[in-house]
Amino acid sequence: MIDLSTEYMGLKLKNPIIAASSGMTDSVDKIKKLADNGVAAVVLKSLFEEQIRMEIDSLGMNNMFNSYSDTESYIAFYTKQNAVSEYLKLIQVAKKAVDIPVIASINCYSMGEWVEFAEKIEKAGADGIELNMFILPGDTETKGEEIEKKYFDIIENVTKHTSLPVSVKLSHYFSGMGEIFKRISETRVKGMILFNRFYSPDVDLDNEEIVSSRVLSLPEENSMCIRWIGMLSNKVSSDLCASTGIMDGKDALKNILVGAKAVQVASTLYKNKPEQIGVMLKQIEDWLKQKGYKSIDEIRGKLNTSKLNMERYERAQFMKYYSNYE
Repeated sequence: MIDLSTEYMGLKLKNPIIAASSGMTDSVDKIKKLADNGVAAVVLKSLFEEQIRMEIDSLGMNNMFNSYSDTESYIAFYTKQNAVSEYLKLIQVAKKAVDIPVIASINCYSMGEWVEFAEKIEKAGADGIELNMFILPGDTETKGEEIEKKYFDIIENVTKHTSLPVSVKLSHYFSGMGEIFKRISETRVKGMILFNRFYSPDVDLDNEEIVSSRVLSLPEENSMCIRWIGMLSNKVSSDLCASTGIMDGKDALKNILVGAKAVQVASTLYKNKPEQIGVMLKQIEDWLKQKGYKSIDEIRGKLNTSKLNMERYERAQFMKYYSNYE
């Protein structure tokens, strides 16, 4: 019998596959279907910081958005459809419906009174909190250290208000990424998810407008996760979880081999339905059996920089690839 169990952010999981925050995790029925198909944990669809702040500031949104009426209208509609109280209710009902960890998710970008909402999430029965840090460093007047400070302020204040394990979903928009991720791991954060995906713009040539690009990830995007988890998994104190471009069991195995404790999937669930989880688990188990391994733990980190020279992730491979490319 192959042991697929793992531990991520202090939570014991029966296997390494987690359903990422998405439309696939926004209702009890969907969560039950994921659980029935073998998923080890679910991250609920994100509650946005704006929604929590709106509940706090019930006097109106003008204080938050400086009277930008279009933004006000959109956020008002979104909040009406996704009330904060409904989110807490989803946690409570989901916990009764399934026997796997249910992790709440907050998409945030600043510090403020909203961080106290972590207490309500804990009381609702969630097993953990994932902070999706959506801070795009696009302002030419804002220094990098100011943005970095926001991350640490949010982490410090959220972890103050809950005893739940907290993880952070991070982007690759850092100049000294290795150093920053190491410092984040030395806070009270239990897990780090690499990487979140920002909204991607495209250009509509016919109408000469900025429009949304694709929403679902592509397999080739996973190489970024493999590189950074491979370089950092033996150097940071938090558990690392891979996210983006993981489509099947083989992709999951690659990320575990470089040091991931778990993987998060969403795009493959949209494309292949929840039944894909069972397919992935069988692929993982078959590969381990074929290789003679008895557990996931035996392979975790086998290809990270504690076993391989850092150059395998950096210069040497670059030279090997491009010097032979014609």
